[in-house]
Amino acid sequence: MTPKRAEYSRPDLQIISDLIEPNSSVLDLGCGAGELLKKLIDEKNVQGHGVEIFENYVAECIDKGVPVIHSDLNEGLGDYYDESFDYIVLSQTLQQIKHPQVILKEMLRVGKIGVVGFLNFGYWRVRHYLAFRGRMPKSKTLPFEWYDTPNLHLSTIKDFRRLCTDSGYQIIEQINIVNKKRGLILPNLLPNSFAEVAVFVIRPA
Repeated sequence: MTPKRAEYSRPDLQIISDLIEPNSSVLDLGCGAGELLKKLIDEKNVQGHGVEIFENYVAECIDKGVPVIHSDLNEGLGDYYDESFDYIVLSQTLQQIKHPQVILKEMLRVGKIGVVGFLNFGYWRVRHYLAFRGRMPKSKTLPFEWYDTPNLHLSTIKDFRRLCTDSGYQIIEQINIVNKKRGLILPNLLPNSFAEVAVFVIRPA
């Protein structure tokens, strides 16, 4: 009997998982507790490795049997050779990096394909909150106060696309998630206003 595939706690992780080819190599930057890597290792036989700064998450990865390195992404990926991995994943971590353009460049040096997921600050509910309340938005997606948020660089889908263009990266695929909880997919119709989360697949041009 085929075992039932385990569900992800975040719909964007399932979308990212579906993008990864079986038997490939994956480096997950800011891997958290190793949820994505654990599923990929078990279900797709990937050679998975993680990088995580928080020690409690590192411990959880180790408990799951997920290979992980305790490291700060702001220090770069100098320990990895060029094209060491088939895929480099950066999921909902980009906004916490001091220099996003630097980590993207490093991603596409170390990996053949980059998969980047982030919260879209252009989402209409965020705009509505700022326009009518006059305060930095707070929601289930953005639960922090402006003075204690770990998010340093909130961006929109348009911002990220412009960064890719300016940096010479090719966008292979863009997936727009209209409901972060249910994971509904939105066609490329005004995604900057109506997508809550976006996942991009990129590579050097």
